[in-house]
Amino acid sequence: MAFFDVFSVAYEKDPALHKGISFLEVVLYPGVQAILLYRISHFLYGLGVPFMPRAISYFGRFLTGAEIHPAAKIGKRFFIDHATGVVIGETSEIGDNVMLYHGVTLGGHGWWRDKKGNKRHPTIEDNVTIGVGAAILGPVVVKKNSRIGAHTVIIDDIPEDSTVVSSKGQL
Repeated sequence: MAFFDVFSVAYEKDPALHKGISFLEVVLYPGVQAILLYRISHFLYGLGVPFMPRAISYFGRFLTGAEIHPAAKIGKRFFIDHATGVVIGETSEIGDNVMLYHGVTLGGHGWWRDKKGNKRHPTIEDNVTIGVGAAILGPVVVKKNSRIGAHTVIIDDIPEDSTVVSSKGQL
């Protein structure tokens, strides 16, 4: 079940989680908290419950620093390392086995370009890793098995099995 897979994925993907660390300690990880709160808010959103999904989402942002819209669609085995600064917009779609690092934005272009009722946010297919501070903007698709490097800005579709990085700073 997608709700509970976050614990096994956390142990698998986070090198700071060593054997012997208790279940209760894993619950204290902000990425785990953000995903659990998203799963609850998304479930309630799907039922058409008013107010509560957004309230849970807001609490999650306050608690973890990650803002995940309850309408976003997120697959199984999703993990966020650190969580702080992550933004996942309303029409984002995320496949299975995706990992985000802190500061990632899956956002739109802005009110001047995005139209209400249209898809405004990225689709991230299965087995994608997105590095620290990356921004993927607009209704683009990052195809499966791709990696997006730290602080990279994506505004076009990314082909399957790609690695995309930005230029590093130079002296």
